[in-house]
Amino acid sequence: MANMGSRKHLKRFKAPKNWNIHPKEKKWTVKPSPGSHSVESSLSLLIVVRDILKIVDNAREAKRIINTGNILVDGRIIKDYKFPVGFMDVIQIPKTEDVYRVLPDLKGRLTLQPITVENANFKLCKVSNKTILKSGLNQFNLHDGRNIISGEDVNVGDVVKLQIPNQEILEVYNFQEGAVVLVTDGKHTGEIGYIKEIIINESSNKNATLVENDKKKEFLTLKDYAFVIGKDSPEILLPGGN
Repeated sequence: MANMGSRKHLKRFKAPKNWNIHPKEKKWTVKPSPGSHSVESSLSLLIVVRDILKIVDNAREAKRIINTGNILVDGRIIKDYKFPVGFMDVIQIPKTEDVYRVLPDLKGRLTLQPITVENANFKLCKVSNKTILKSGLNQFNLHDGRNIISGEDVNVGDVVKLQIPNQEILEVYNFQEGAVVLVTDGKHTGEIGYIKEIIINESSNKNATLVENDKKKEFLTLKDYAFVIGKDSPEILLPGGN
């Protein structure tokens, strides 16, 4: 175990707080590779298989299952046990027909929400950047690291319902008053509500969003933390059956 402190591994007690793993069960854990999600906002596929889903008891068995092509992420077979799995990714195990979507819980930890097979063919992706190409089409940079080119009229902050794995835009959910949002960071992480007001600050302060939940309680969160998940109601299955 002398070489375990490599780039592939991390001592559990130093793991990011959003990793839903027990810090004392084992000494080491596996860092996700740099990729579609940052290390701080993702889990390695091995952790998902062994620690979250508990399909197996040890890393060797988890690697075998992954390497034999038994796990799909966003509709694609992934054989890299360090592959980064993050927010809104769809995890599918064809042999058992189990499907999950990666969502934050109220403590900010990444969890796997069981979903139906019918829900496995799409994911929601937030537009983080937009470039107009010479062709007149738009290139959208999405929150999960992917880039797509489309003629759709979509703005930064909007969310697209993306068919996976072929990346066709099925629908657009605009960041606007009345939209349903899931808070992805801050003290209200994991909470759901409707955008009541978008607050644009002309000073150095970041733009904010006033959100109202089903209990008619209002709270403020940063605009960047509010992720649209539907127009009038959530398009995805949420914890608690919402």
